[in-house]
Formats: sequence, structure tokens, C-alpha cells
Amino acid sequence: MQNLTRITRNPEVMGGKPCIRGMRVTVGTIVGLMTSGHSNSYILKAYPYLEEADIYEALAYVASPL
Repeated sequence: MQNLTRITRNPEVMGGKPCIRGMRVTVGTIVGLMTSGHSNSYILKAYPYLEEADIYEALAYVASPL
């Protein structure tokens, strides 16, 4: 797996699910929005504390081999 510095896992945050930079926004939330047809700009407006690089890294995380 590549070095994904924006993805964190902490058992005390969202039950240990992979999150964006320790925030309570999971990779699954980002990917779910994307697969539902939402654009990067929509996601960034809905979560203004995210950065575009966070979205790309979430997608890279789910595309990475185990």
C-alpha cells in the first residue's frame, strides 16, 4: 500500500474506521458520496474543512490492494 498520510485509524474515532486526518469524516463517507454522483466541489462545500487532496487520498485508499 502506498504511503497515505491523510488517512488515519484510531479506535477512539469513528470506531477505528479509516478517517480523513483524524476527523470524524470516514473514507467510506467520501467514497459513498462520490459513487452517488457527487462532485468534488459538492463534497468540499458540504465539508468545508476538507481539502481536495483528502478526496483523492480517500479514493486511493479504497483502490489500494490489501
